[in-house]
Amino acid sequence: MDAVFDNLDLYWSGFLRSLGICLWAMVGSLLLGTVIAVCRVSPNPALRAFGAAWVTVVRNCPLTVVLFFFAFGLPTIGINYSYYVFGVSALVVYTSAFVCEALRSGINAVSAGQAEAARAIGLTFTQTLSSVILPQAFRSSIPPVGSVLIAMFKNSAVVGAFGVGRDLWSVGKRLSSAQGYDALPVFTGVAVGYLVITLTASALLALAERKVAIVR
Repeated sequence: MDAVFDNLDLYWSGFLRSLGICLWAMVGSLLLGTVIAVCRVSPNPALRAFGAAWVTVVRNCPLTVVLFFFAFGLPTIGINYSYYVFGVSALVVYTSAFVCEALRSGINAVSAGQAEAARAIGLTFTQTLSSVILPQAFRSSIPPVGSVLIAMFKNSAVVGAFGVGRDLWSVGKRLSSAQGYDALPVFTGVAVGYLVITLTASALLALAERKVAIVR
């Protein structure tokens, strides 16, 4: 394990870079997934069709295809950003479809009577959704959304392998190829880094789930 202990500074910087990818992608996918979920349950047929098309297309495309679309497709129409921005954006778009379906299951779990009662007292669809439906849906959706986010944290390694640079995967590749260290200990260190991220996230999600259970 000399490869790991001799390069702890590189692993630490790679860990922070990978953590940043995970956090940005988590925030973005939660926001975008919520918007798509609202479209899926909207009374507007056009919005429902848009939400359904988004989920169908994105969920049935491999992450690598989405990454290639962002990195090599968008520049052909004049949209140019760094691989970091493209990688995080692709991860957000890909994960948002799964977040949407997890949230939609939570929305469907809320009693229809509550929405009817909200409309009876004069609340609009937007007010009913934001004040009555979504707060309850978020609570009941914590376990499935948590599972989606954990999968997203692991998928961030694919983004790193795609060429983002300076993340954990890039550190492992640099040490094993450019500096000649044995691949097994090098990528064991990489795996430990991702394990720390996912186990910490799992613990925080379990804590949030217990807090919600107490509130109920």
